[in-house]
Amino acid sequence: MYDVAVIGAGIVGLSIARELARYNVRALVIEKCSDVANGTTKANSAIVHAGYDAKPGSLMARFNAKGNPMFDKICEELDVPFKRTGSLVLAFCQEDMDTLQKLYERGIKNGIPGMELLTREKLKSMEANISSEAFGALYAKTAGIVGTWELAVAMAENAVENSVELYLDCEVESMEKQGDAYTVNCKNEKCFRARFVVNSAGVYADKINEMVASPSFKINPRRGQYFVMDKSSGGMVKNVVFQCPSKMGKGVVVVPTVGGNLLVGPDAEDIEDRGDTSTTSKGLEYIRSMGGKSCPNLSYESVITTFSGLRAESDTGDFIIEESSQSKGFINVAGIKSPGLSSAPAIAEYVIDLLRKAGCCLEEKDDFNPIRKQLRFSELNESEQRELIKHDPRYGRVICRCENITEGEIVDAIKRSVGARTVDGVKKRCRPGMGRCQGGFCGPRVQEILARELGKDMSEIVKDGKESYILSGSTKE
Repeated sequence: MYDVAVIGAGIVGLSIARELARYNVRALVIEKCSDVANGTTKANSAIVHAGYDAKPGSLMARFNAKGNPMFDKICEELDVPFKRTGSLVLAFCQEDMDTLQKLYERGIKNGIPGMELLTREKLKSMEANISSEAFGALYAKTAGIVGTWELAVAMAENAVENSVELYLDCEVESMEKQGDAYTVNCKNEKCFRARFVVNSAGVYADKINEMVASPSFKINPRRGQYFVMDKSSGGMVKNVVFQCPSKMGKGVVVVPTVGGNLLVGPDAEDIEDRGDTSTTSKGLEYIRSMGGKSCPNLSYESVITTFSGLRAESDTGDFIIEESSQSKGFINVAGIKSPGLSSAPAIAEYVIDLLRKAGCCLEEKDDFNPIRKQLRFSELNESEQRELIKHDPRYGRVICRCENITEGEIVDAIKRSVGARTVDGVKKRCRPGMGRCQGGFCGPRVQEILARELGKDMSEIVKDGKESYILSGSTKE
C-alpha cells in the first residue's frame, strides 16, 4: 500500500514527487511513456516567465509569481542550467503600447518586480537585432530560460534517490475507490494501491479524473510548433522576445536557449488528437513570418530541426488544482499550460498542503538530500579534464562532436538512478544529437553504447517509445 500515487511524470508531477520525497511517506510516480518528461515538458519554450501576463487573482498569477524566484535555488541544488535573461514584449502600434501598459499594471497587481516600459531608443540599445518597426517594449528583469527536460530528469533522480518509486510504461487503464484507498490498474497489468492520488496527467487529466468522478472540466489539446536554430544564431537576442499576447496565447517568441541555440515559435492550433505532435508547412510558415516581424535578420538557413508540443488547455481558463468534490483524497492538478513550468515548484508546495488537509500524514524526514549533481566534461578546465580521463579513459572519447559529449557522459546518463533507455533518453540527459547534424554522426554510436551498457541487441534499442525502432534487421548475414 502506497500513501500517495502521482500520475504523470512531467515537470509538475515530478516537482510534486520531489516535494513528497521530503516526507516519511511511501510515494510513487506512474507514467505511461517509456521515459520521464515525454509530453508537454519535452516540447515547450523553456521559459521561466516573470508573471505579469496572468489575470490577477487567478491560480496562474499566484503560482507564477511564487514559482519564479524558486528557480535559482532549485536549479543550483539539482545542477540544472538556468539563466535569468529578462524578457521583452514588443509593441508595433499604439494599440500594442496600450496593451503593454495594461500588462505592466497587471504585473504590479501580481507583485512582479523589475518591470519597465521601454522607449524605442532604450529597446534598440538593449537588442540590436529587434525590428526598427517596434515602438517600444515591456521589459521584465526576472524572466529566464531553463533546461526543461534536464530539470525534469533531475527532479526524477532526486525524488528516486530519496525513496520515491518510479514506474514507466504504465498507462493507467482504470481506477476505483475501495474503502479508504484507490486501486490503479495499468495496461501492462501492474496494479497499485494508494490512499491518495495526484492527477497530473497533462492533456489526459480530464480522462483520469473521469475514472473516479463525473466530468467537471475538459482538456483541449493545443498544438504549438517551433524552429530550432543552430548555435550560429544563438546570439541573435539576449532577452526572451515576445509579441503582444492574444486569446490563443503569448504568440510567437524568439528565445535564446541554455544550450546556446535559438528557438522560434510557437503557433497555436486546437486539435482533437491528444497525441498529434506532427509539424505542418502551414504552421511553420506562419512562425517564419511572425518571427521575422520581431527579428528581421533571422536566417532560417540555420534551422537544424523543427518540432511541436501540446498544451493542456482547460475549459475553465485557469489551472485546476483541488481535491475532487466527489472522490476524497483525489487531487486534480490539471490544465497546466503556460506558465506551468514557471509555476511548477509553487504548485508542488501547494499540493503538499492539499494532501495534508485531505488527511495525509506528512512528517518531514531528517535525511532528505536535495542535492543532485551531473558531470559535464566541457565545463571542466583542462587540468580537471586530464585528471578525469586518467581515471576513466571513456571521458577522452568524444562521441558527439557538435556538442562535445564524451562516451563517459553517455555511460553516466545510462547508469544514473533514472537512467536513459533510449536514444532520445540519452539526448535529453546529456545532449548528444542536439547539434547541427541532429545525431547523423553520433546516433549509431549512442545506440551501440546503449546496447552494450544495457546488455541488449542493437535491434532492441529504440529512438524513443516502444514502436520507434531504428534497426529492423541486418542487410548481410
